[in-house]
Amino acid sequence: MANFVFISSENALERYSDFRIARIDGSKATTMKAFYEAIARELAFPDYFGHNLDSLDELLNDFEWLQEDKIALYIYNADAFLSQEKSDEKKADLLNLLDVTAEDWKWVDDEVEETSPKQFLVLFDPSERLRTLLDKEGFAYEKPE
Repeated sequence: MANFVFISSENALERYSDFRIARIDGSKATTMKAFYEAIARELAFPDYFGHNLDSLDELLNDFEWLQEDKIALYIYNADAFLSQEKSDEKKADLLNLLDVTAEDWKWVDDEVEETSPKQFLVLFDPSERLRTLLDKEGFAYEKPE
């Protein structure tokens, strides 16, 4: 299963009814700074979140403060997501972090590590701009059914 999934509509979220879904409005997360604020709020990040990529990496690979074992980041109004972020490199770095984090959670062994396994996915509304970016960077994704 790909870590990035395009869903056809809000109704398609029913497929993920057993997930904690953090909803990010792409029209309000048009920059990295706005994205950090939105994800911190939606996933109830601890106060020590540093609003940067390193801190995001640390928290997404922890999730100890969340009860749920399945977490989905749902970005709706996806065409506007990071649309005002000038650096394509920053966008690619964020997507890479999200992809690697989702992949790493698939391999957590709770008998060896001190954390329980989680499932993490990133869901997007349909967006040609994001598909183009994912294709350009070589990320796998699922298309809507």
